Amino acid sequence: MTRYVRTRTAVGALGALGLLGAALSGCAGADRAAAGPAAASSAPPHSGTPRPAVAKGPPTMVPGPDGLTPVFQRGAAAAGKAVALTFDADMTADQGPRAARGERFDNPSLIALLRRLEVPSTVFMTGRWAEEYPTQAKSIGTDPLFEIANHSYSHYAFTADCYGLPVVGKERMADDVQRAFTAFRAAGARNVVPYFRFPGGCYDKAALRALAPQKVTAVQWDVVSGDAFATDADAVADQVLADVKPGSLVVMHCTRSAAPVTEDAVRRIVPELRERGYRFVRVSELMAH
Repeated sequence: MTRYVRTRTAVGALGALGLLGAALSGCAGADRAAAGPAAASSAPPHSGTPRPAVAKGPPTMVPGPDGLTPVFQRGAAAAGKAVALTFDADMTADQGPRAARGERFDNPSLIALLRRLEVPSTVFMTGRWAEEYPTQAKSIGTDPLFEIANHSYSHYAFTADCYGLPVVGKERMADDVQRAFTAFRAAGARNVVPYFRFPGGCYDKAALRALAPQKVTAVQWDVVSGDAFATDADAVADQVLADVKPGSLVVMHCTRSAAPVTEDAVRRIVPELRERGYRFVRVSELMAH
């Protein structure tokens, strides 16, 4: 994962950390990743408009121009002092051997903390993560406090030049997303929403067009936590607390090996934001305003 430096506008290199560093980078890129390396000029955020949920389903957004998959980045002013904490549960398709050797791509103590603090949250999960940790996927996906959103099956990039991630071909993008939904169902998760987060946050018009048949809303973020490979929980908390605004959508991680201080940061972030009058909501609730 690309490491965030404290200034929040620079992205440092993590070459020695190898593919995992690249794999998690986009889940919390700085300004470049917030729209993806190829997205800024061709696919602006808010490329669709909210519409009411159908038959009690979660709200989605109408397609953007030319039927492109819509993109949601932050809540509207009507959301008031609401903030959505989102957690990416990352695992790439080829990291099974590392998990077999004991590397932990999960973070059950973080989920337990969110439950104790009663923080509604959205977990953007890869299908490969759900296959590796099916019991946890089911537990998260049957708890009304949480909702599971799609972070692809393989955590491969949907554009070229996305932090060194392997690239999924355009002809396989829709299938990769559907394969993740299938993995969630196989694990027994029920609270699954039709939202998708691009690995690396990287997308372009071709990717948005390829995903159109899946009828998902792409979800980005406006606050980067900087928890990727961070070692200072207070620095992560400071960054979030400095950047959160009414309607913010924060990207964090639920991956113990690559984001080891997230739990400690959340332990500080939640009470301080509540003292400021903020309430925590899932992405579906933020999008409903």
